[in-house]
Amino acid sequence: MAGTRRRTAVAGLALAVAAAGAVAVVSATNALAATGCRVDYAVTSQTPGAFGARVTITNLGDQVSGWRLMWTYSAGQSVTQTRGGSHTQSGVQVTVTNGRTNGTIGTGGTAAVTLSGTWSGANPVPASFTLNGVACTGVVDAPAATPPASYPNPGRVTGDTGAHDPTVVRAPDGRYLLATTGNNIALKTSTDRTAWRNAGAAFPGGAPWTSPYTGGSANLWAPDISYRNGQYYLYYSASTFGSQRSAIFLATSPTAASGSWTHQGLIIESSNAVNYNAIDPNLIVDQSGQWWLSFGSFWSGIKMIRLDAGTGKRSTSDTAVRALATRTTAGGAVEAPVIHRRGGYYYLWISFDRCCQGAASTYRVMVGRSTSVTGPYVDRNGTPLTSGGGTQVLAGHGSIHGPGHQAVLTDTDGDVLFYHYYANNGAALLGINLIGYDAAGWPFVY
Repeated sequence: MAGTRRRTAVAGLALAVAAAGAVAVVSATNALAATGCRVDYAVTSQTPGAFGARVTITNLGDQVSGWRLMWTYSAGQSVTQTRGGSHTQSGVQVTVTNGRTNGTIGTGGTAAVTLSGTWSGANPVPASFTLNGVACTGVVDAPAATPPASYPNPGRVTGDTGAHDPTVVRAPDGRYLLATTGNNIALKTSTDRTAWRNAGAAFPGGAPWTSPYTGGSANLWAPDISYRNGQYYLYYSASTFGSQRSAIFLATSPTAASGSWTHQGLIIESSNAVNYNAIDPNLIVDQSGQWWLSFGSFWSGIKMIRLDAGTGKRSTSDTAVRALATRTTAGGAVEAPVIHRRGGYYYLWISFDRCCQGAASTYRVMVGRSTSVTGPYVDRNGTPLTSGGGTQVLAGHGSIHGPGHQAVLTDTDGDVLFYHYYANNGAALLGINLIGYDAAGWPFVY
């Protein structure tokens, strides 16, 4: 991608909570790290009231000479002994300092500490770590920690680059799979995130179950694609422009290829009987493994419902519709939610203002964050997103009109923002930029 710098990264490991006698591994993710590092915390033994663990630091950046590793226990565990380093503990915060023989960690090198401790009631794995004050993210992030002076143009893309409301997943074999608004959901694929080709439609034979919401049109909106549990999940919306008679559906596929998608049914619908609009879905799986779906457009704003992780469908035990963001001006113009977890925060990306008016579109990309997936989300100034808050990340500039309906993908060179924008001739095109995080953990694009 032209205009961006690629950096080698190591993918993070998923959080696992140790049962008795099991092993848990965590790779912390958090805000921008100037030096890349990863921490693997493995519970190696556990009996009533006592546990053992091995903590391994992997240095992904420049050589470290002397280190101090810090973490916080969420359940009040206590460290009683360490080997390979010395420790102190103040309340729930633990600090481990290197031993005599493992203080230097070269690039790609590791250092390990074993520990013994006590616990009562629960022994979850710590969620995040810092090494010499730097958050260990599991990747080497963008080197810049300061936003550029002006908004960047989209990175270079070639081939079939027309897109509206893009969503992207990286397949296990490394290919990129993109779905967009279009007749029966348009699909594209790429091997390098630059050159894209047409891959047909998700439902080449049509999707008649959506007709009550589309008035018979084949145009389906705002898909959300992800790969989980060995298969692809596709949430998408059916509606007509300006209507509250809308619905979100789910389809699954073992390959994501055109024609391979199986209709799994209705997830949620809206009408004038409710105060929201059921379009623009986005799946987020929180740190505990719980599935959630955010969605919404205009009306009372962005909402969230709980899903069943086994089926991908709406929970029958928790049917609450939670509020995440509301626009208090501009006619309530907020839509296109995407939630991306990075370390201790969930970032809620949304689009403000008007889409779908060609070069006259005023869409812009905003963000807020929260330590809980269900909120409350606030912007950089502390204004709740439910009170109209939002920190601007990208807006129209030059010949780039109305950038928005964003998606975020964590890739080997860091977090990546996908979005659509309009050219001077009104064509909707795919935009891609890398995401950096400043010293306070707020994102910017470059």
